[in-house]
Amino acid sequence: MADEIAGFVEVHRRLGTHPGGIHIEVSGDDVTECVGGSAGVSEADLPARYRTACDPRLNAAQSVELATRVAEMLR
Repeated sequence: MADEIAGFVEVHRRLGTHPGGIHIEVSGDDVTECVGGSAGVSEADLPARYRTACDPRLNAAQSVELATRVAEMLR
């Protein structure tokens, strides 16, 4: 996700436009629906706490990490 968002921000910078926002699904629960993050969620971990019937969500730690990275990208 971070790479996709970085690309999105870069395209806007090149065009001289402002990225208007992003939409990310998140959960306050310790879900394992998206790989990555400092906790090292891997594909093998996904079945452990995959709870959504729709879009996969970041867990609380992943969402804070991503928000921090996005804030750095937008500086």
